Amino acid sequence: MPDDGRRHEPLPEPEWPVRESATEYETGWYTGGYDLVEQPNGSTKRYYWAELATAVVVVAVEDDSLVFVEQYRPTIRETQLELPAGIVERGESFTGAATRELREETGFAAETAALLETVWCSTGVLRHHRGYVFATDLTPVERDLDENEFLSVRSVPVDEVLDTVRSGTPNDATLEGVLLAREEGLL
Repeated sequence: MPDDGRRHEPLPEPEWPVRESATEYETGWYTGGYDLVEQPNGSTKRYYWAELATAVVVVAVEDDSLVFVEQYRPTIRETQLELPAGIVERGESFTGAATRELREETGFAAETAALLETVWCSTGVLRHHRGYVFATDLTPVERDLDENEFLSVRSVPVDEVLDTVRSGTPNDATLEGVLLAREEGLL
């Protein structure tokens, strides 16, 4: 696994012996392979995995509204209302990546950013670590979209946010971010 700053921290020592670990493909976006694992009954099984870059999701509040982006997702052939999100680059903290992504995608600079939670996602098949950051005290700035980002910014009043998100087919990161912030009493 290359140390390009886009991957999660090293995995802990396995509880079940790993007899073989193989990377079968690398795309620059994700890496996929398997571990041949000895199970407690002595049998072995290949556990396939895909490794994605560490990411951050931003729950940003501006004037009693949550800041979202709308973007078309070719993988599911649908436009999604999503919380701003992106890759945590080499040397960045979750809060640093969150403020950078928020600025780039939405045109808001956050003066305050706090880590709500970190999670492993879809652990039956993914090696993907994600952080959720709550951002406030926003100031409008110029957006700086990547060449493959075609986003529109949308604000949703806090008291309507859960119904709005659930009225479509939300992605996991957006629903989890809204629910985490709500559970913490921030929404």
